[in-house]
Order: sequence, then structure tokens, then C-alpha cells
Amino acid sequence: MKRLFSNIKGDAFGGITAGIVALPLALAFGVSSGLGPSAGLYGAIFISFFAALFGGTATQISGPTAPMTAVSMVVIAGIIATNDGDVTKALPYILSVFLLAGLVQVGLGVLGFGKYIKYIPYPVVSGFMTAIGVIILVTQILPSIGYYPKEDTAYVSQFNAEAEEVILQNYLNEDASKRTLVIDDFKQTIIKAEAITTASIDKEAKTIAKAKSSGVLGTLKVLPRALQNINWLELTLALSTIFIVYGFKKITTKIPSALVALVVVSGVAYGFGLGYKPIEEIPSGLPIPNFEIITGFSFSSISPYIFTALTLAMLGAIDSLLTSVVADNMTKTNHNPNKELIGQGIGNSIASIFGGIPGAGATIRTVVNINAGGRTKLSGMIAGVMLLFVLLALGPIASKIPAAVLAGILITVGIGVMDYKGLKAIAAMPKDMKIGPVKLSSEVLIMFIVLVLASVWDLIFAVGIGLVIASLFFMKKIGDLTAQHSDVKPLKEEAWDDEGDFPSDLKEEVFIKHIKGPLFFGSTSDFQQLAKQIPPTAKKVVIRLGRMPYIDQSGLYAMEDVLLDLKRRNIDVLFVDLAKQPRYMMERIDIVPDLIPNQHIFKDFNTCLNWVKSNVKNVV
Repeated sequence: MKRLFSNIKGDAFGGITAGIVALPLALAFGVSSGLGPSAGLYGAIFISFFAALFGGTATQISGPTAPMTAVSMVVIAGIIATNDGDVTKALPYILSVFLLAGLVQVGLGVLGFGKYIKYIPYPVVSGFMTAIGVIILVTQILPSIGYYPKEDTAYVSQFNAEAEEVILQNYLNEDASKRTLVIDDFKQTIIKAEAITTASIDKEAKTIAKAKSSGVLGTLKVLPRALQNINWLELTLALSTIFIVYGFKKITTKIPSALVALVVVSGVAYGFGLGYKPIEEIPSGLPIPNFEIITGFSFSSISPYIFTALTLAMLGAIDSLLTSVVADNMTKTNHNPNKELIGQGIGNSIASIFGGIPGAGATIRTVVNINAGGRTKLSGMIAGVMLLFVLLALGPIASKIPAAVLAGILITVGIGVMDYKGLKAIAAMPKDMKIGPVKLSSEVLIMFIVLVLASVWDLIFAVGIGLVIASLFFMKKIGDLTAQHSDVKPLKEEAWDDEGDFPSDLKEEVFIKHIKGPLFFGSTSDFQQLAKQIPPTAKKVVIRLGRMPYIDQSGLYAMEDVLLDLKRRNIDVLFVDLAKQPRYMMERIDIVPDLIPNQHIFKDFNTCLNWVKSNVKNVV
């Protein structure tokens, strides 16, 4: 506790500054998610406070981030669509998914998974981050030009027939679930169908129109129509915001340019009474917990989104721990990754109960906090309290912010979140694979696969596919590398430094095998060629294992097959420098001592050499 208050002045200034930076982004991410600005603000308040209080990085500032919002947007849109476009009806299920993601993060921290996050391949992360930028950029085109598909009557009317079909299907599904599908009750269904009103069709058509125009592909499909219906006032507000965000940085970086753009453009628009479209109203007063997500919990309703919740948890973990590394570098400290995951999970769980969108450690806000003097957990807690003050004191004023202003801010976020380092490196990456006559870089290919799939299809599956492909490429490379350095040759053709004194007259009786690298399922096929390469004159095979630190189950059985084959040919095998893990594995299935007796296992090559000189005779 004493340490918590050891830097009150610096932490207060850092927390307040970080909170100011977080304000426009929290509102923008809330609007982008589909739950409204209040959801972004609630997320920023609770995640910032509780992730700092329970986390493992002293200077971390947490809250809604671009990657977490992009995935949340997919969850929210999907659940709303399955609940007749009714946000109120869908909200408990949405928040249940967010709560599950937070609890998963706590579990990851408790189980000690924090240290494994660093093994996510960079091309997957690069493709994902660039896809996040593309998604934000493209999806903010429509609000930045003031076009909202569900408000375009002509566009919505195209879906009237489909809307009527959906309503009828819902009636049938409802009656089927009540087991009332008998002739008399079909008449009731028909009566309900005949009573369908124009208003209900129009409402459903608007829901369909919004769904059809969401995401990257939906936006691109409706873009030609949107460009014919540009609202020039909204476009001017968005462009002005973007101009100030980038232009004000050239004057000073001490004041957040996004906040300046928010205040200036919103002030001008409101002060001159311009007829702009404002954001949704932000409720005044303290946030109220939504206990329906616990009391009305239904596993069947969120089961389709369990994998999404896991992805949110993993993404938040990666996002937060990368920011923790940045904070460590700046403050010369060491964070606790597992404790950080627990803190993030608690913050996301509590935020979900109060209706907030999930978040993670935010790099820019953390850097601002450190530069402003923040050094302890108190700074992150103060940032959350500062945002709560804004909610209570300035909620009605914030509700007057133009939607186009937040769209402009998000466009700058989308541009900034892209991985330009990875994109610039494309030309320099080695072309290590061929597809037909074309040479490609496997890492660049992975990045583009993740980028394209995440942008136009599904963020979650894109990451999963990217990880699988990256793993396959890695296994192939390791397998090729192991095979390349493990050729079987007569000793005199391949001699290591300590093999120079080996008797030359035993060249036809003794062969040597060098295994350099792990023997795992990616390299077993090459290793199994060993028995076929050894000629009939061989009496002994020396396998040097000092550079084989690891063997998996596939490698273990490949080794057993080779040893059995050599035994059938009356060829003895000698092991040199067998490491602890491979020996343990071999002892479990009795390779040692049944196939390789302990007297044929040598600690070093010199000991093996002495044994060979004493026990192998030249038959020529």
C-alpha cells in the first residue's frame, strides 16, 4: 500500500492525462461496436480501474482498443441479428460472451499461460493488425459521409419480401417450439401471418439492410449507392476532424490531438446550430449493473460464440502483454504476465456486468501515462476515476458530439493500427517456397492470408487458419533443416573435429549419424531413411544425439522402427550424448534398454571411440 502512494503527484498527472487521451477513443469504439458511446465509456472506466488494481504491470492503462472492438463488433452484430435486430433483447447474451471472455483471461492467468503468448507467430499478428486497420477504415466510410443504410428508404424497401419471409419463419419456429403444429393451430399461425403489419415488415427490413451493409464486404457493396447520397456537412465534419488530429500533432504533442479535434469540431457544429447527426445519448448517473446476464444465463444462446469468447480472451492477452513489454522497456521494470492476465480478466468481467465493451492494455495510453509521470498502479486507477467523473458531469454535453467526428477519429485509429513495419519488410523477406513456377516468402503468404480472410470473412477463423498454416510451415522448415544436417555417410567422408582419430580401416564397418535438431513429427520421414542408407558391410552405427534436445511421440516411434530394422540386419547401434528428455521418452517404451542396452550409451564421443577400437575388428 505504501508503494502504491509513493508517487502520488506523478501518478495523478499521468492518470488524468491518460484518461483525457482515452475519452474520445472510448466514445468512438463504443459507437463502432454497435452498443453506443456509453458502452465504450463504461468499458474504459471499469477495465482501466480494475486491470490496474489487480494487474501485473504498474504503469499499464487499459480500456477498449481497436482489435478488441473489431472482434466485439462481429459478436454484437451476430447476436443482434439473431434477436430480431432488438439490441435490448440481445444485450444480456452479448454481455454474457464478454463476461465469459473475461473469466477465460482470469483462468489463463491462474494456469500460468501468460508466458506462452510470445509464441504467436509474427506474420499472424501482423496480418491481423493490418486487417483491423482495414476493417476500421472501410466500415467508417459510411458514417463519415453521413450515409446510414437503414435510413435509406429506397434501399430498405429492397428487403421487404425477405423481411416478410423472416417474420413468417419466426412464427413457424415459435409455434414449432411450443409443439402446436397441428391443423387447428396452423390456422392460428395463418391468422398471425395475415396480421403482419407494414411497420413490422419495415422494422425487419431495416435490420436486414443494416446486416447486409455491415463489415468490409457489406460496406463495399453499398458504397456506390452511398456515394450518390453524400451528406456534405457530415463529410466536412469528418475531414475537419482528421485534419486536426494530424495537424495539431505538428504544433504540440503534449495535448492529445484527438481530444482537440473532438472539442473543436463538436463545439463549432453545436455552436453554429448545424444540422448534424449526433451520437446516441449517453445515460446520466452511475452505471447500473446488468445482473440479467447471470440470472438469465442460457448456455444454448451463447454456445455459438464460445470460440469467439476464447478469441477475445487470447487477443486481449496478446494486446495487453505486448503493451506490458513496451512499459517495461520505458520504465526498466519487469511485469508479471500471469498477474496481468488476471487483472485484465477481472476488469473485462466487471465491465461486462455494467454493460461495457471488452478491452486490453492500450499502448498509446500507457506511453502517455509514463511520459506524464505515472509509475504505479494508482495512475491506471486514477484514469478510470477521471473517466467516471466525465460520465457523471459531462454526459449530457458529450451526447451532442457529431457521429461524423467520432468516425473521423476512428479513421485515424485505423490508419495508425496497421502494421507498417511488417508491410515494409515484404520485399526483404526471403522467398523460401514455390507455388508452381512462382517463388514466395512463406511468412508474407501467411500475413496476406490472415489479412484477406480477416478483412472479408471472419477475424476469428482467419487467426486460427493463420496459426495452423504457420505451424505447418514451421514444421516443414525444421524437418528440412534436420534432414539437411543429418545425412548418413561413411565416417571418413564426414568427420567432426573430435572424429579425426577414428580408425580409417573401419570405414566399411562403422557408420555415423548426426542428428542436429529435435526429432519430431515434421522430420520423421527423413530420419526413417537411415536404415535404407546403411550398406550391408556395416556392423555398427554410431548415432550422435548431443544436438537433439527433444523427441516427440512421432519421433520416438520412428526411432524405434529404425532400430528394429537395424537389429534385424544384425547391426548394433551406439548412442552418444543422449539428452535427458529423449532418454526419458525412450525408457518409457523400453527402447532403452531393450534395443539399446545401457553399455551402448556413451557420455561423449571419446568414450565411444575407445569402445569401438576395442570391440570392432576390420574384416578385410
